[in-house]
Amino acid sequence: MPITKLNQQFITNKLTCPEGKTRIEYCDADLAGLYIEVRATSQGQGTFYLRYKNPNGKTSHQKLGRTQSVTLAEARKQAKNLKAEIALGADPRQEEKAKKAVLTYTEFFEKHYLPYVTPRKRSWAKDEEMYRLRLKSFIGDKRLNQISRQQIQQFHTNLKGENLSASTCNHYIKLIKHSLNLAIDWEMLASNPASRVPLFHEDNKMENYLDDQQLKQLMGVLTTDENRAVCQILMYLLSTGARLNEALSAKWENVDIAKRVWIIPASNSKSKRVRSVPLNDSAINIISQLKTESYSHLFINQQSQKPYTTIHKVWGRLREKAGLKHLRIHDLRHQYASFLVNDGRTLYEVQQILGHSDPSVTQRYAHLSTKALQDAANSASLAIQLAG
Repeated sequence: MPITKLNQQFITNKLTCPEGKTRIEYCDADLAGLYIEVRATSQGQGTFYLRYKNPNGKTSHQKLGRTQSVTLAEARKQAKNLKAEIALGADPRQEEKAKKAVLTYTEFFEKHYLPYVTPRKRSWAKDEEMYRLRLKSFIGDKRLNQISRQQIQQFHTNLKGENLSASTCNHYIKLIKHSLNLAIDWEMLASNPASRVPLFHEDNKMENYLDDQQLKQLMGVLTTDENRAVCQILMYLLSTGARLNEALSAKWENVDIAKRVWIIPASNSKSKRVRSVPLNDSAINIISQLKTESYSHLFINQQSQKPYTTIHKVWGRLREKAGLKHLRIHDLRHQYASFLVNDGRTLYEVQQILGHSDPSVTQRYAHLSTKALQDAANSASLAIQLAG
């Protein structure tokens, strides 16, 4: 611990750790207790510290700041102020530890995680719901460093026992993992106990396709039911392959009838990228029936005079009326894809129209092209027969 008359020139040119050492302390000759620590891994840089005796007589070290961000004058001023407080019985190191006491998961989630994700994550409300329904009672009162991998794995298993889907169970683990990763980023936690918790790998990619008779039943209801607004939304989904949220958020300013295209802004797109949806005759016909040009959105609830936010209750009635209780709204998107694939359109075309960022997602529709492939194979048979 060499005692040195610290000055700016010394800090600029001589902050080096001698070869063979991992660290060195340069003590200030003018102010007792003040020193700069230089590590072998950070030559030319250092950290200001104040060495002092706490009320128990134990030597403590209080960090004042890095030499790149704190000047020598500022470090000396901080050190003098702290020494005055220490003389009166204060213990800055202990006070700092108290401020950094590990939070409970509830304190972390409500005061740090939610305020952070609310303006950044579109599904933050779903996170809050999962926390409120199960996570708060599970680990809410545990401190972040008390949560174990075994506890999380047991929680995951218990969720399956509640007859929740594999996907729902996995979403809880993903939320725990994501939230604790942020705790690590914010230096509130050293490691993530959820990092190696295995997820349930069950195939939950349910797809319901309509045969000709079922499609006729559905269209019979959608073209005649008295709730025309919701029926128009559903037929628009079937005609464009759009997601429900994309349709409910659709605005007139993003629809170009002349060019037959609908632009979905990045803010409304699942991929968070702008995409263009071609409008076929069916979609154009639906848009032409709307009487909402005086509003910003295409689909307006005439009772509230506001855009729709959900249609699930009405959909439940409509699908039962059509004798299709198993059909989900998202199945209309799959049905649209089946129209394209069975008409011989390539999976690349389907990927572009549906807005899939990953081609593997579109690949699920490959089995639908059996008829198109059979027709192609028959062309070879026809050539052979003609030649014979």
